[in-house]
Amino acid sequence: MDAKQILVIAVTMLATMVAPASGQQAREPYVRVAEIEIDPSQLEAYKAAAKQQIEAAVRLEPGVLALYSVADKDDPTHVFVFEMYADVEAYKAHLETAHFKKYKVTTQDIVKSLKLRDTVPILLGAKP
Repeated sequence: MDAKQILVIAVTMLATMVAPASGQQAREPYVRVAEIEIDPSQLEAYKAAAKQQIEAAVRLEPGVLALYSVADKDDPTHVFVFEMYADVEAYKAHLETAHFKKYKVTTQDIVKSLKLRDTVPILLGAKP
C-alpha cells in the first residue's frame, strides 16, 4: 500500500468525527493534503519536528480533527500530511499557534518543497 492509498483510507475513516450532534447545523470540514520533499540528510530532524507539532496540535486545538503524516515507502523523503479541521476558521487558528510557528521555523531549511492541496471531501468515514 503506498502513501496515497493510506491518505485515501484516512479520509474515508473520518466521517463520524465530523458528523454534527442532533439538532446542530453541519459544518463543512476543511481537508487538505500537504506533499513535502525533505532534505535526505535531515530526515530524522524533520520527523522529530513533525511529531512534536502534530502531537501538540491534536492535544491542544479542538478544531484539529486529524493530522496524519506518512512517507512514501520507496522514497521516505517524500512525505504526505493529511490535515482535517472542523472548518476553515479552525485551520486559520492552527496557523497562528506557537507550536505550528515553531515547526515552520524549525523545518525551514529541512523542507525542500511543499505543495498544499485543498480537497473536497467525497466521503469521510471512521469507526467510533
